[in-house]
Amino acid sequence: MNIIKPATLLAAATALIAGSTVAATAATAPDGTRVTSTQQVADQVLAGSPKPLQVSADKVTYDGLTVTAAPDGQIGTRDLACGYGHLCMIVKGQKFDFYKCQKWNLTNWTGDGPFTNNQTPGTVAKFYNKDGSVRWTSTAYQAGTATWDPIWSLRPC
Repeated sequence: MNIIKPATLLAAATALIAGSTVAATAATAPDGTRVTSTQQVADQVLAGSPKPLQVSADKVTYDGLTVTAAPDGQIGTRDLACGYGHLCMIVKGQKFDFYKCQKWNLTNWTGDGPFTNNQTPGTVAKFYNKDGSVRWTSTAYQAGTATWDPIWSLRPC
């Protein structure tokens, strides 16, 4: 089973934005090293991740997850378009679009944000506490606002 840490992707997506809009300013990669170019940040994001598909200034795409950042660091509710078969949410101004059925470990997810469970009708997404117990579920189709803290992992289906 592949375990991905979306919080690392969140930090990396933010670093990608910073690197693309202020090229002369160094960014901090997810592993804490200082980097000075978007490509270096991308290399840090992709290291050890399964099947990286695309990296651009505002998007990091992996096998089963796409993280999108806005140039100003904030994605609004209007940007939460969620394709059929996907579970989407906005956490700390970044859009997470899950489309692969697997368990995803999360860290540093805090605050409230909108979500859309646009999977096959009846598909249940599960959100877990630190101890692995189910905190809450969402049955497709459902949209609303969620409190992300403390969510430690999720399984879209």
